[in-house]
Amino acid sequence: MKRSRVNNILREGADFIRSFGYVLPPFADWTPADMKARRSKIGGIAHARLGWDITDYGAGDFDKRGLFLFTTRNGDAAALKEGRGVLYAEKIMISRRDQISPMHRHVVKAEDIINRGGGTLCIELYASAPDGAVDRRAPVTVPTDGAMQRLEAGGVLRLGPGESVTLMPGIWHEFWAEGSDVLIGEVSTVNDDLTDNIFAEPIDRFSTIEEDEEPYRLLVSDYSAWLGV
Repeated sequence: MKRSRVNNILREGADFIRSFGYVLPPFADWTPADMKARRSKIGGIAHARLGWDITDYGAGDFDKRGLFLFTTRNGDAAALKEGRGVLYAEKIMISRRDQISPMHRHVVKAEDIINRGGGTLCIELYASAPDGAVDRRAPVTVPTDGAMQRLEAGGVLRLGPGESVTLMPGIWHEFWAEGSDVLIGEVSTVNDDLTDNIFAEPIDRFSTIEEDEEPYRLLVSDYSAWLGV
């Protein structure tokens, strides 16, 4: 993706988030220079990979396949082994109308996916086969706001504003917005986007950025180059 395109998506997305009365943490407004100047004090942000995340999954067509994310809090995967400490994470995301976030599952992470407003959030669901692959025959049962729902393999769950679903590790899911863009909340166990996303096809979780202009805000994938983490 070109940096200029990423910058425009960030500005548009921040406005969309604010339109629902959702307030991002102060560091969301920090420029790259602000982040570098505060480097000695923001280890918690950098190491937890809190902040902006724009991806086209390496496909080069964000409008058709992509996702806008901002991670507001995240724990340490090592804490899961100890069973105490910060064991949770939270994100706010934007799924554009008819924009696909491709089929994937998680090994460790359980997550609540919440429609925070906008259109209808559509989620296509599959169970995992014994080898971890997509099981295209077995039905899937998931809790939606505490009530169990059973769908046939490949069934599409539709969530209106305020509705949510809990997805346990191993549940394959692909999602998109229907009708209009959707603001999505995610509350989960510790999030590790580097290792815990298993895709049904070989694609990239993070985009390669073509630097045609200066970054408006740093993405979490920029932290290594800009902040040395």
